[in-house]
Amino acid sequence: MPDPMTAGAFHFSGFVQTDWVVSNQASQDQLNSSTSAPLNQDRFLLRRGHLRADADYGLVLGSLEIDANTVNGPQVRPIDAEVSFRWPAKPTYNEPYLMATMGLMRTPFGFEVLERDNERPFLERSAIIRALFPGEFDLGFRLQGGWRFLNYAIGLMNGDPIGENAFPGRDPNQSKDLVFRAGFETSKDDPVRFEGGMSGVSGTGFHSGTAATKDTLVWRDTNEDGVVSLDEIQVISGSPATPSQNFHRFALGADLRFIVRVPVIGKFVARGEIVRGSNLDRGIEPADPVTAGHDLREIGYYLGFTQEVTDYGMFGVRYDRYNPDSDANAQQGVNVVPADRSYSTLAFLLGLRYADPIKAWRRPRYVGRLLFEYDHNTNPLGLTAAGIPTTLASDAFTIRGEVSF
Repeated sequence: MPDPMTAGAFHFSGFVQTDWVVSNQASQDQLNSSTSAPLNQDRFLLRRGHLRADADYGLVLGSLEIDANTVNGPQVRPIDAEVSFRWPAKPTYNEPYLMATMGLMRTPFGFEVLERDNERPFLERSAIIRALFPGEFDLGFRLQGGWRFLNYAIGLMNGDPIGENAFPGRDPNQSKDLVFRAGFETSKDDPVRFEGGMSGVSGTGFHSGTAATKDTLVWRDTNEDGVVSLDEIQVISGSPATPSQNFHRFALGADLRFIVRVPVIGKFVARGEIVRGSNLDRGIEPADPVTAGHDLREIGYYLGFTQEVTDYGMFGVRYDRYNPDSDANAQQGVNVVPADRSYSTLAFLLGLRYADPIKAWRRPRYVGRLLFEYDHNTNPLGLTAAGIPTTLASDAFTIRGEVSF
């Protein structure tokens, strides 16, 4: 249930996250041969700089959030823009509420997609979430509500989040993705709490067609004498145009958190989430079953915990794993053998925090954080000198400074 504000309230907020990638084993002082993008990752960058305005007039609400970052060069863009209608005007715990929203919003799936960036303990989301919901935000319509410890949300979305590469923030087909989440959370006053839910998405992906090509005349100087001869001339036949196609995609997920208020020390939180999908990857290895010739079955999960150390410190560990194609195989000699395409990360987190004493009465809020995270990454994209698939060394150590306001 959202935190109600006083009717007529207008509120500004935001945060800044700056990163120093001290070391990334995959970093190279080279350019990508296809995109000319730098391969160096050891750098300083503005990861996120958000400015948000919220208006609450009881029955009518609105939000606008702007993001500035330098992840792929300087960029300023809208990241959240919502118009909502709510009933009743001031929701309370003991009565049901309903809210309809239209605009650019977080996709109502799972837990990490909905978790705010300045409240998430780890630097980034797990691989399965970054793959299936890149950028988290999508355009659409959402109906959400709740009563006491129950909550739910169902939405119709374009299906092209703002973080994907193909059609970010647009929609190449008229079909919409149906997304839902149903969850629960026990009272925040209990010393031991549980939160969790079930989620699902079903929609239609898009495979772009190709334009027709003409016959091409090619000369290959096979004897390297620099003289054209008839046996060195070859005709490459053109190809007809192929139409664009749609394909079905879906995912199901479950998430759970266990929260214990440890006296003197602080909160202990254990968290986990698992997602099973098909043809839904839009971030890491975009799924295209038309090109692949088969449905791409995706599965991923994460497990982790964090422990507060008084109001000023915390530490945590998280393991996440994501396989973009459970049916992948590879050629070894004359044999075709199963191949593990899984990405995984074992993250170790250490953090220092500063709480705003003036606003602490409303809810715990840390206006300043200094986070240190070491990620042991397993990346399946490496090759040995003999061309055999192997793990690519890509461990990373990052320091993040964050201020919320």
